[in-house]
Amino acid sequence: MTDTPGIRTYQCLVVDDNKVASVLLQQLLLQIPDINIAGVCESAAEASSFLANNKVDLLFLDIEMPGMSGLELLRSLPQKPLTILTSANKGYALEAFELNVVDYVVKPVMLPRLLTAVRRAIELIRQEEVLINNFETDHIFIKDGKAIRKILFDDIFFMEAKGDYVKIHFADKYVVIHATLKVLEEKLPAKKFIRVHRSYIVALDKIEYIEDNVLYLNSVPVPLSEFYKSRVLAQLNFL
Repeated sequence: MTDTPGIRTYQCLVVDDNKVASVLLQQLLLQIPDINIAGVCESAAEASSFLANNKVDLLFLDIEMPGMSGLELLRSLPQKPLTILTSANKGYALEAFELNVVDYVVKPVMLPRLLTAVRRAIELIRQEEVLINNFETDHIFIKDGKAIRKILFDDIFFMEAKGDYVKIHFADKYVVIHATLKVLEEKLPAKKFIRVHRSYIVALDKIEYIEDNVLYLNSVPVPLSEFYKSRVLAQLNFL
């Protein structure tokens, strides 16, 4: 199944070493119109390789697997898709939610329970897309509790990756949104913002000075990696 023009489908990866459980889950997912099964893996190692080369919206992940467990896989991923865990064992729930999973579905998976989990994940994705797609020439809208607030690019000092979230820093406060730096970097105006580290994007006009591979913005230190240093200096018209 592929995306139909004008209709959004959500790409998912199914990971389960139990072939029967995997096939049953796939059959249930095929009954949900918004979902497209982009891949099926029988181990966490196979899933890690798949995710390194493919972007998915949702990860349906078994926990107890030979070698690397599902929870170990989640901890190892630099960028985690929204994840719905599936397990016959209820004992991992607390540990799972500490990893910010969307839901924890106990096997045997039934369609009504799966639909609840999928709808929750899709709502989170849609909220993120509203935020990301509302970038305009001089501002962004972000979700702040129940409100959606406008933020001017000129008010932003820097952005810091925090797992599956980004902390946006201002002169005297910060807000946190569910997004990735990679997505933000593609949307931000290149003349105003630059990547300076794998975990940081800064506003060029807010840089006060650079010393020992550290940028200072509003007297706050931000690391400058060697990988990005030459590009940053060129953008600053460094002599």
